[in-house]
Amino acid sequence: MFFILSKILTYLFRPAIWLVILLALAIFLKNTRKRKRSLWLGFLILLFFSNTFIVTKIAGLWAVNPQPVTQIFDVGVVLGGSTVTYEKELHRITYKGNIDRLLQAVEMYNKGKIKKILVTGGSGNLIYSKFKEAKALRSFLLSIGIPKRNILMDTLAENTHQNAVYTKKILQQNPRIHSVLLFTSSLHMRRAIACFRHEGIEAQPYPTNLINTETHWNIEYMLIPDVANFLIWNGMIHEIAGYGVYKIMGYI
Repeated sequence: MFFILSKILTYLFRPAIWLVILLALAIFLKNTRKRKRSLWLGFLILLFFSNTFIVTKIAGLWAVNPQPVTQIFDVGVVLGGSTVTYEKELHRITYKGNIDRLLQAVEMYNKGKIKKILVTGGSGNLIYSKFKEAKALRSFLLSIGIPKRNILMDTLAENTHQNAVYTKKILQQNPRIHSVLLFTSSLHMRRAIACFRHEGIEAQPYPTNLINTETHWNIEYMLIPDVANFLIWNGMIHEIAGYGVYKIMGYI
């Protein structure tokens, strides 16, 4: 039930949904004043959430910044979530935006900074519940030559809390693993690291999908709307709301 509810809330927290609702009200409301109010509010939402300067500055306050990796870690834990999907008609795996977290882990492995890679993630999808993200990630790691003995896998976790819970169980089964480097997106890292600490896992964060917060003093950056910024807002609002819900649920 919690999994289904979280998915529904994810859609409701998207600014694009708010915009569509306001535009629909502006079309169908009979009251002229309310129609104008909805139209103007929708226009303001469009300007605000499409502005690159605003979103990068606010996202920079929430995102976790990278820090140097100065030691060798026993394992790098890669959290699933919008990394791969299965194209049924094409019979192939498609890699998505968050695949950066896996690629960063591979790079750290090749550099000798992590000894093993643990991938954690179940289906994470209401429709394709049988598709296990961690299995697809493990197959990719094997295909690029990483030995089976250096890959650990959890296919049960359906959210960040469960990522931490099932990772803890795997670590308990591997007592030689003491140090953990955690890979997930910079916007997701704050909630993820809090979940892992709550389960007694002290991991160093290795944020991926970094947000460029550098200010560019030009018209395009400061004023020109960019609909791609709605995606950043989607992720950030989802994470802030998720952090609050996890706090209430006692997951962090």
